[in-house]
This record gives sequence, C-alpha cells and structure tokens, in this order.
Amino acid sequence: MIVCFDIGGSGIKGASAHSPSALTPIGRVPTPLDDFPAFVAAIRAMADAADPRAPIAISITGVVDPATGIITVANIPCIDGRRLADELGAQLGRRVLVANDADCFALAEAVQGAGRGRRIVFGAILGTGVGGGIVIDGRIITGAGGFAGEWGHGPVAATSAGDPPVAIPRFPCGCGQVGCVDTIGAARGMERLHKHLHGLDLPSTAIVEAWLAGDDKAARTIEVQIDLLAGPLALVVNIVGPDIVPVGGGLGKVPQFIALLDQAVRRRILRKLDTPLVVPTQLSLEPGLIGAASLGFSEITA
Repeated sequence: MIVCFDIGGSGIKGASAHSPSALTPIGRVPTPLDDFPAFVAAIRAMADAADPRAPIAISITGVVDPATGIITVANIPCIDGRRLADELGAQLGRRVLVANDADCFALAEAVQGAGRGRRIVFGAILGTGVGGGIVIDGRIITGAGGFAGEWGHGPVAATSAGDPPVAIPRFPCGCGQVGCVDTIGAARGMERLHKHLHGLDLPSTAIVEAWLAGDDKAARTIEVQIDLLAGPLALVVNIVGPDIVPVGGGLGKVPQFIALLDQAVRRRILRKLDTPLVVPTQLSLEPGLIGAASLGFSEITA
C-alpha cells in the first residue's frame, strides 16, 4: 500500500492506495504554512492512521530539483528550500517521494485519464496560472532543476493577437520576467486581458459565462486569449511530440474553450491531425492524489 498526499497552500488531502485506481480518502487538514514541526505532525497523523509503515508519495505545489531534492515553494514557507523527501523520510521513518503537482496531474492523466494507452502525454494546466508536465512511457520527465513542462514561463507572449489584431502589453510575471504566457494564459490572464480590452474588472468565471451566453465583449476576450495561447502550446507540441494534451485547471472544465484551443493549436503544428489533440481532463476529481499514487507504485514499489 501507498499513503498518498496532495498538498497545496490551503490544505493537505490524503488517501490510502492499494493501486493507482483504488484510493480511500483519509481526510483533509489545513496546511501549516510557517511551522515545519506542525507540517510534519500533520503528515504523520494522517499517514499513521492509514498505515504506520507504508511508504508515502506526495503531490505538492512547488518545484523539486531532482539533483538535490531541494523544493522551492513560495506559498508554504516552512518547507521552502528544504530537502523535503529526505527530511520527512528521516522524521517519519518511511520512504517518502515528492513530486510537483502539475507533473502528478500529467501522470494521472497518462495512467488513468485522457492519455491512457498513449506513449507521450503533455499535461497542460490552465488554472489560476499556466503550468504543465511531461510523461513518457508512464514516467514523469522532470529535467534539470525540475522545470520540465513549465511552458507558462519565459518572455514569449505575443504583443498582438486576435482578428483584427490588438496590441497586448508585456505584463510583469511573478517569476520576475516580463511577457510570460502565464500572465495572459489562464484565469488571471483572462481577467487581465478583459480589463485591457474593455476596461472591465470581471472574474474569469463571469467572463466565461458571458461568452457562453453570447456576449460580444467576452467573445473578443476569449478569441484574443486563444490566439495568445495557441502559438506557445503549438511550439510545445512540435518540440515534445505528445500523442495527447489533456488540460487541467478551471479552464480544462470548459469544453467549448478547450475545443477552440485544440483547433487553433492543430492549425499551427507540423503534424496534421483530423482528431482532437488538446482535450479536457478526464480526471476532474483528485488528480493530485491519483498522480501521487501512480508515482508511488511506479517508483517506490517497483
């Protein structure tokens, strides 16, 4: 058995897993943000309640350097800069494996979701921001520094988009660069674009609802955003060569949006396809836990 966790800035969710598809929830607790002993105690209590000896696999926000094991995670300060797997393993007396949540999402989709039976899966995240993960032959590709799949960062966002074209500012990104896809790509990007185009402050959910109801301003925002996203994602497809690109996050739950993005990406790639390439996630419930369980069974019990 594997005890798996999905850890974000607001909560720690746990489950016991006898296989990647057989998960039993073991609860949810708030994430201790500034107290590492409390963080360890929360993991210990949930893991001991499930099984006092089973190894642990964790899907977590942040990036793990595969060479050093050091995690970088801004929204959980008490673990930022730690060798989290080693430190948790030493304190809990168990084998512990830690992976990025976007990587775990991609693995979950590859094993049980839209990527089942496919050799190369690129899991794209369009949630609050833009992220992604690469899975080849059922294994996560982390790359040097742990940054493989992070297509949301790098100053490559176009400075004009839509038909007719409209100028797009190069917005500053939280990573420290300017003009990243993350700044215009997902929910916050949609809101930023809507304000730029129409002077209106609306949440992304309201923009999507208005678009689906036939609102012209919302439709223009969606058109511009699709144009901005399709080029960078097409480049990822040309470089990585995925068989399928499942999309998670809030926009991955809007099939009309993903259908437009799929059409725009397929027009821009070298490979000519008559079937969808960019598709909605099939695992809207607990992909982090499924990904952690999949990782545990492939890496820990192998």
